[in-house]
Amino acid sequence: MDVIRIEGGHRVTGEVRVEGAKNSALKLMAATIMAPGVSRLTNVPNISDVHVMGKVLKRLGATVTVVDEHTLDIDTSGVNSWRTPYELVVQMRASTAVLGPLISRFGQAVVAMPGGCNIGARNIDMHIFGLEALGVQFDFAHGYINGTTPDGLHSNFITLEFASVGATENLMMASVYAPGTTVIDNAAREPEIVDLANLLNEMGAKVRGAGSPLIEIEGVRGPLHPVTHAVVGDRIEAGTFAAIGALTSDPVYVRGFDPAHLGLVLKKYQQMGITVEKKPDGCVVSRERPLTPVDIQTLPYPGFPTDMQAQTMVLAALGDGDCIITENVFENRFMLAAELCRMGADIRIEGHHALVHGVKRLSGAEVASPDLRGGAALVMAGLVADGYTTVSQIHHIMRGYEHFTDKLQALGAHVELLSLPDPTEDDA
Repeated sequence: MDVIRIEGGHRVTGEVRVEGAKNSALKLMAATIMAPGVSRLTNVPNISDVHVMGKVLKRLGATVTVVDEHTLDIDTSGVNSWRTPYELVVQMRASTAVLGPLISRFGQAVVAMPGGCNIGARNIDMHIFGLEALGVQFDFAHGYINGTTPDGLHSNFITLEFASVGATENLMMASVYAPGTTVIDNAAREPEIVDLANLLNEMGAKVRGAGSPLIEIEGVRGPLHPVTHAVVGDRIEAGTFAAIGALTSDPVYVRGFDPAHLGLVLKKYQQMGITVEKKPDGCVVSRERPLTPVDIQTLPYPGFPTDMQAQTMVLAALGDGDCIITENVFENRFMLAAELCRMGADIRIEGHHALVHGVKRLSGAEVASPDLRGGAALVMAGLVADGYTTVSQIHHIMRGYEHFTDKLQALGAHVELLSLPDPTEDDA
């Protein structure tokens, strides 16, 4: 059993560089299906989710070559299948990102129903609704989604019920070849959406308005062409290290991302008494006075990201006062609270609200990572807790953070990755 063990109370300061965005790299990898030939992606994070997506592409017939730790050459000229297997999709919900590209290129796709973090319902109803509006017909059987286009694709005006990132991405990719102009209303506005649109345009697509609530895709003829593209910096990894700097108080320089992509997060942190100095390639975060908790509510971008809620809960748990954290995106994202309470936090959950009463200190304990961001937040809490904290179920963390313990060690943290006997195994 792999765990991360942290000894709290040590100075954490220095410079850290974040990798390319996980939530962008996975979709860019899927998009290469639409451009037969060899596309090169740089600044790709070396994390388990990327490895899974690589396996998905290989199953479809692509060749994935690791040029170096952060560069992939993806040859999709040999893609000859449009079926993604359950054993891979169940490991990562983002595997459904191949749905749009496969339908766009082949007019059909068979994709297993998705899996991933246990943070709440993330059904793909909006994906299906939007794709049906483009002419896709679906059949659901034996845990698979079977999409076909017997009459071809056509453009349409699609209004999303919720600004879903995944649905926006799949619709953007599926409509690239649809004759006419497709409009996605109430589209997701995340920086990762813009990154995908930039890649598609570089390949020869005509996508306008990415980053706004209204995206237009003018259908093009002929295949897209391969390109070389750098993945945008990971704003959530950056936000995690910014939160660590805020918690431990000494300056942490987080590099490799656009601070505008963390606009509301950094604004809220400044309201908490945290010093944020924005740089062209990142920001420096530090703190000289006690944390002042502020209320937050998660919302789609440019609102406060749900992926930064857990890290901010740790800050609030050690703040001088009370606050309310409202989770509007994923209903199970408060599973972290119970683990923080094991460490001495005072948090009460009422529906989709977390009532946080700040305490003076946390105590090290054995805790389990509930999900990707919650796991990183527990490691973060251990940095300032008394004694030792042992975080298990760390496969969640490895899905989204490259060399997490190495980067923390470089900042001065006393953390180590250990393999311990699994206490649930029979010793007989």
